[in-house]
Amino acid sequence: MSSVNPRALSIEDFTYDLPKQRIAKYPLEARDQSKLLVYKNGQIQHRIFNELSQELESSDCLFFNDTRVIHARLFFQKPTGAHIEVFCLEPLSPKEITQAFDQKGSVVWKTMVGNAKRFKVGEDLTQTISADGQSYELTVEMLGRTQDSFEVKFSWNRDCTFAEVLEDAGTLPIPPYLNRDAEVEDEERYQTMYAQANGSVAAPTAGLHFTQRVLDDLKSQSISSIFVTLHVGAGTFKPVKSDTMQDHEMHQEQIDVSLHALQQMRNAVKTNRIVAVGTTSLRTIESIYWFGVKLQENQGLESFTLGQWDPYELSEQSVSAEDALDNVLAWMHRKELGRLRGNTQLIIALGYTIRLADALITNFHQPKSTLLLLVASFIGDDWRKVYEYALKNDFRFLSFGDSSILFRNP
Repeated sequence: MSSVNPRALSIEDFTYDLPKQRIAKYPLEARDQSKLLVYKNGQIQHRIFNELSQELESSDCLFFNDTRVIHARLFFQKPTGAHIEVFCLEPLSPKEITQAFDQKGSVVWKTMVGNAKRFKVGEDLTQTISADGQSYELTVEMLGRTQDSFEVKFSWNRDCTFAEVLEDAGTLPIPPYLNRDAEVEDEERYQTMYAQANGSVAAPTAGLHFTQRVLDDLKSQSISSIFVTLHVGAGTFKPVKSDTMQDHEMHQEQIDVSLHALQQMRNAVKTNRIVAVGTTSLRTIESIYWFGVKLQENQGLESFTLGQWDPYELSEQSVSAEDALDNVLAWMHRKELGRLRGNTQLIIALGYTIRLADALITNFHQPKSTLLLLVASFIGDDWRKVYEYALKNDFRFLSFGDSSILFRNP
């Protein structure tokens, strides 16, 4: 790791002035017409996103996050007329997200609750849902409160999965900084075109610019693609309120990667330049690397978990990407696993040494955010130069904004 201590970083050093008019409230009509800022060897160029392949080489390998945003917002009304919003964060029973979405009858979730003072522990609320010409009832029961969330139980009286319940009854959550309600067009435009795995409450927005034309262009130039899954939590919008990062707790997110994708990853790190499409893809592959390092020290680990400071506390011994991934594959073989599933809280900030990725495709992020810390870890203090250029050249910011590709300095 670098001599910089990420625990001592002050978020006040990672801010800039973002005028409200620079926040893109809506996407462009054509996804791949967004601007593309190219940062390479300390220099900045300006392209259009559909020219992405011109910045890449035939040996490059792109990592995509194929998570899909769920209809995480549910609205109930009390007999008194009071409105209660329940925002699904992560499943508690069952805890594994795929099982939770496949569950029938009832599930328990960690949630945020709007107007919570009017929804007491032990109380339940019911709404009638109409779908496919039928009606059924969805009930939410308040089980308890934790420091920053609520535990609730959902129950329904139709033979369908919880994923289907959310599709029928829920609303797509769009970022709060857009200051607008979700609209019909957001159902398509706030999903990547390759989204597959239900589980996120926020889109991996770096992928929103990709169209089939861009993907076909990459494929025609023998640029390879690997799909991984990290389910993005609401914590991605969580502001940093502590004086230093030591006291900021990263949200936990679930990773799900197939054995085949891991084998592809193992082959790619040996011969290819790795390009992470988005901060979530970067956190996924870096988390898998560190799990491999943990296995180097303790092959008897029972599960894949990574705390936010684990990489900074692990042994300083050098473990190659190939060896780390070999450790993970061997662990999966011993356990006869077809998929690697686990949880990560990894924080990537100035002082962190990127282990796998050579380039990062990403949008422009909020001031004082952990995502901006991640960008700084990738290109150092030049993040300021990149953001100043984007502001001066009318780039659009945040989820529906423009894109960049950042190459790590040699």
